[in-house]
Amino acid sequence: MEFMRPGTWAEALAAKAAHPEALPIAGGTDVMVELNFDVKRPAAVLDLTRVAELAEWAPAGGALRVGAGVSYSRIIDELGAAAPGLAMAARTVGSPQIRNRGTVGGNLGAASPAGDAHPPLLANGAVVEAHSVRGVRHIPITDFYLGVKRNALAADELIAAYWIRPAAGPQQFAKIGTRNAMVISVTAFALSLHPDRGEVGTGFGSAAPTPRRATAAEQFLAAELAASGRWDSRAGLDPAVVTRFGQLVAEAAAPIDDVRGTAEYRRHALSVLARRTLTWAWKDYARERKAA
Repeated sequence: MEFMRPGTWAEALAAKAAHPEALPIAGGTDVMVELNFDVKRPAAVLDLTRVAELAEWAPAGGALRVGAGVSYSRIIDELGAAAPGLAMAARTVGSPQIRNRGTVGGNLGAASPAGDAHPPLLANGAVVEAHSVRGVRHIPITDFYLGVKRNALAADELIAAYWIRPAAGPQQFAKIGTRNAMVISVTAFALSLHPDRGEVGTGFGSAAPTPRRATAAEQFLAAELAASGRWDSRAGLDPAVVTRFGQLVAEAAAPIDDVRGTAEYRRHALSVLARRTLTWAWKDYARERKAA
């Protein structure tokens, strides 16, 4: 196995162009497990830990550009206010040691349906910034996942960063597993309220071949909030609306039976998580008005 460790982003892109089969590694929290258990045996490994640009984030054009190498711990500490849903998901990733090493860029590259970062990225309409020696592409998150552990990157591309808007309203994340952290989720759900544009964002994982949005649920809830005037009044939610929202989220799933749970359980759990996160988020939204 060939091991490459570029010191600059330009060197990394040149190495990936020359060795498109090379497996990128940043935190290594997924890759090293697969190597240790001989699940993967790539011809080459491309270590990106020395590329300083990947560990940077900054506001840009009304959004946040977050480098693919920014760790989960830094997302919690530095981006908790601007991206609370993503920070909530980051808190459930592994142990402190894993959070210090693991990255959202690695989660995106692995494209596992169970990745904890995917639901909040979907709920917030993230955009993946991919680079190659040929140029730069911006890939909407909904177009990024192609199948089980398959993403839209070309063979010579690397993830440089992802873009998200700072939160304009409450965000929530919840997952179900045998424990809250240190486990692969049975299913997970993220919700973002966007009152500035009257929209609702969702994302869920471990309940379809790819991470996925519940678009019918989003449209239903946004329309109900607009028609009832609740975006402005922030009055309590109709229980029937909360129930229907949960049903629509469950209907968007396409789960399977596996060792972690049955398809039926995953659908039920998603409905429960959707109702809970909506209730929590709406309480936060109402509380903001009282505080103001």
